[in-house]
Amino acid sequence: MSFDKLNQDLSNGHRPDVDVHGNPHRAGLAREHGGIGKRQSRDEQQFLRGKQALKALESKWQRLGRLQFQLPERENGTNMNSSPARPSSVSATLTSADHYRRLRIFVFGWVLVMTGAYCVCTNVFAQTSNSRTVEEPKPWTAITDSKSGDQTPERMPVRIIESHSQDGNRTSDKRSIEIRGTDGHLEPYQEIETETVNVDASTSGSTIRTFAWDVNGNKSLVQVTEEEKRILPGGDSKVTRLTSNPDLSGTLQPVQREIVETKKLGMEREETNVTAMLPNINGGLVPALKTHELRTRSANNAIESQKTTLLPDGAGNWQVSEVRQATTIDEGASRTTEERVSRPDLEGKLSEISRAVSKESESTPGEKRSVVETYSVDVPGATRDGKLHLIERKTSTEKSSSSGERATEQTIEQTNPGDSGSGLRVSVLVNGRTVPGPSGERSTVTVRARDLNGNLGIVSVDTTKSDRIPMQIQQTPAAKP
Repeated sequence: MSFDKLNQDLSNGHRPDVDVHGNPHRAGLAREHGGIGKRQSRDEQQFLRGKQALKALESKWQRLGRLQFQLPERENGTNMNSSPARPSSVSATLTSADHYRRLRIFVFGWVLVMTGAYCVCTNVFAQTSNSRTVEEPKPWTAITDSKSGDQTPERMPVRIIESHSQDGNRTSDKRSIEIRGTDGHLEPYQEIETETVNVDASTSGSTIRTFAWDVNGNKSLVQVTEEEKRILPGGDSKVTRLTSNPDLSGTLQPVQREIVETKKLGMEREETNVTAMLPNINGGLVPALKTHELRTRSANNAIESQKTTLLPDGAGNWQVSEVRQATTIDEGASRTTEERVSRPDLEGKLSEISRAVSKESESTPGEKRSVVETYSVDVPGATRDGKLHLIERKTSTEKSSSSGERATEQTIEQTNPGDSGSGLRVSVLVNGRTVPGPSGERSTVTVRARDLNGNLGIVSVDTTKSDRIPMQIQQTPAAKP
């Protein structure tokens, strides 16, 4: 698995939260959004409730997912109810012992993100002009043991168990997380079951159930997400997601609905509209966030996109909260992407606040390299001067051998908050190695980060054993003309 995919998982939130179906939050957008009037109308109260919920979610994600470096927000989707901690309806009844368990795992929240990126082995598909018969996928299980290093005051093991099975048009996936309890033994912490059904060529549905254990060892359902995807005539599509949490009586109550509609506007253009709804003061679901994205492919094989995020202003109107403009140029063995992010200033005028430039290349078969540089008007340890400054550089490499062995390395350089004018310094190092075998794959991921004293130390070492074997493809000789 490439580090591009790992970075996508990190930013997209593929992590062991309560809600892991891949919908991100938009807390940062709500935090930057202003223009709230002083008249407490019903619409304004609704907006405030939604904004407070978004801020609470971001706070939870920061506590679990950020060690000392910033993880990027996910760009697609709008789930604002996912949270790395237990759901609020359950947290209210947790005892101090269970709170102790959560405090001890927060350091590993973002480490589990990296672990998840390596738990699932990639399939190998051989491309040929001849006809072929693909062997039915077999069930597999992957077990990852994560152990803390010298950066963590108290060493704490975490175990992730993932399984996959398929029966006809029905696919089942399970992800279980175990952590060390107060008695020193591993005990269940969270379990996520995903069931996907392909109804026909144009309709599919999935149900995600999340379970958690309380301090007494009782397992309970804490969240359900149901998704339906339909492919419409002409290549359009519509995705509907409904997330529900149980109330005090155990009855599921809807807490978020998300509708994603994609339409073709021609051979080279398409648009995607997303509407996310949250509960209002009366308990009903009402629109709380909208996004509109337009993608265009130009004649020089460049792809341009503009994504606008809208939030209610409390007076019944929608105001622009953020605009993302991206241009991707594909030149065969290399690809360059530039993304600009603009948000309203105090006067309501859009101004650029960040820019990211990424360059990907493949020098030789099996060897890939990518560099992502991020510029921002916000520099840690410095006041704004209205200019963009380089604050982070991510350099990732991946090498694959003919035997299927893969070696990955990522270096993250960031500004020093204590000396912002000294340039970038290495803050995180990630090394991974995956070795395939006749009975499955074995992989190791080592994460190092800079501590408060400026020294690089081991944060975690993750080892994964999987019995998943690359899919076998049987070749059939081509028919003679």
